[in-house]
Amino acid sequence: MTDTLMVGVSGVRGIVGKDLTDEVVTRYARAFGLWAGERTPLVVVGRDARASGPAFEQAVIAGLGSVGCDVVRVGLAPTPTIQLAVEHHGAGGGIAVTASHNPIEWNALKFIGPDGIFLDGPEGARVQALAVEGGPGRSRAVKIATDDGAVERHLHAVLELSAVDVERIRRRKFAVALDAVRGAGGPVMRALLERLGCTVTGINLETDGQFPRAPEPVPENLGELSTLVRRTGADVGIAVDPDVDRLAIVDETGAAIGEDYTLAFAVRAVLGGRREAGGGKPSVVCNLSTSLVVEDAAREFGAALVRTPVGEVHVARAILRLAAVIGGEGNGGVMYPDLHAGRDAPVAAALVLELLARTGKRVSELVAAAPRYTIVKAKAPRGPALEPVYAALRRRFADAQADVQDGLRLAWRDRWLHVRPSNTEPIIRLIAEAPSGALARELVDEGRRLCAAS
Repeated sequence: MTDTLMVGVSGVRGIVGKDLTDEVVTRYARAFGLWAGERTPLVVVGRDARASGPAFEQAVIAGLGSVGCDVVRVGLAPTPTIQLAVEHHGAGGGIAVTASHNPIEWNALKFIGPDGIFLDGPEGARVQALAVEGGPGRSRAVKIATDDGAVERHLHAVLELSAVDVERIRRRKFAVALDAVRGAGGPVMRALLERLGCTVTGINLETDGQFPRAPEPVPENLGELSTLVRRTGADVGIAVDPDVDRLAIVDETGAAIGEDYTLAFAVRAVLGGRREAGGGKPSVVCNLSTSLVVEDAAREFGAALVRTPVGEVHVARAILRLAAVIGGEGNGGVMYPDLHAGRDAPVAAALVLELLARTGKRVSELVAAAPRYTIVKAKAPRGPALEPVYAALRRRFADAQADVQDGLRLAWRDRWLHVRPSNTEPIIRLIAEAPSGALARELVDEGRRLCAAS
């Protein structure tokens, strides 16, 4: 195993041909098959558009077949489509062959449980152990079926959501600029938007995996989309990542507003609809590093905001445990449990358009109507023990509310500092948010100083 093969609770990822090879993929797929076979020996398999995807898909199927698992192939599809297909088929689990927003030279296997949610710590650890220990094969004829309807079921389910007033959106006749970075999302997102009555102008909608830019939908990577919005006079620009579980927004002026606003807008869409329907006090879930724009959105509608450790599975489990109405992550990942507790860019797009249609406001007006914040991120060397660092931070910021679920998060009403160990590097990550960049940088700088002194 090489230094850059990253094995986590929900999967394994690495650089194609260097550390993620057919042999490694088969071995981990076999381990997952052993795990799934303890429940139901049926696994759903799908992939994003990366060039290595078809070969790795075959390696996955070989590994699953060696331990007697039947397979349902979804083929090229968004990750949330694959998650929904696991539930639809009553499978023992699913494997998505995707490295999400990682650079083009990467690929990965993401392990999905029978509930359509990525594996958590204990279950992921069990698969890791099986990959090392191995296990007996199962000598039985296996079946390989193809599910050609998975994407269509996904789109139909989005359009049937009670929070999405399809006719109201259609009446607005939105003009949308779309950038799918040549991943799995081009056809899916175009189809959804057109069914919502939008006129779509797209770039990078091909599904050949030849990313023309860094694939993560962060503002610095969306210059071409911003230009397209301005050139076409679009009402909104939408960008998705290669496996279509994250969505970012560009406003009508061509300004990329930041991924946190995707969840904030979705929260407003769902809670606003509940207010119209007279719903009770709801809960909203996000992770500890999600922006205050989401907290402000929840607070506006009287919702309780619950924060979890960083990681999609933590948010998903909390959504289900609390029966929350919506949740997600500040990276553009919206999780709406009326469909499923997983990040879903088609759901996010429908909810953003619902908010625009119901309020009659432009994207820039919605942004301007709420407080603005700046997030600053930094790194610091990690010593052998983090407890002295956390103790020093708590002494220095004794007036802050402390949360120790995932490192240490110190919070005030309009700012916060989150200090946590990296899961992939021997460093400490420091993230701060405040009403201005200067205030956020002050928090980060003071955090780094205390890290160095502890």
